[in-house]
Amino acid sequence: MFARIYQPAASAMTSGRANASEWVLEFVSRQPTIIDPLTGNARSVDTRQQIELQFPTLEEAIAYAKSNNIPHQVQARQKMKRIPRSYAENFDYDRKLPWTH
Repeated sequence: MFARIYQPAASAMTSGRANASEWVLEFVSRQPTIIDPLTGNARSVDTRQQIELQFPTLEEAIAYAKSNNIPHQVQARQKMKRIPRSYAENFDYDRKLPWTH
């Protein structure tokens, strides 16, 4: 049983950063998934891969893994490069990119 601790990426449908500081501990299955020939769904006999625990800080997630003797690996999220812009910049006269409708 091996666990992975990471910060989940925001959904592509959102632009906000709410709940971006949450840390998730999820178990990685050592057994391969089996494709059901009738339905085509992936299935597994390892039910631990369905468990996903959320923690407010990285330290709490690591402490939980250590207190329960769970081998774990921390994966850092890549930082997003945000370009601060205002709505008014869409209507600038000297735009760098052409305005098309």
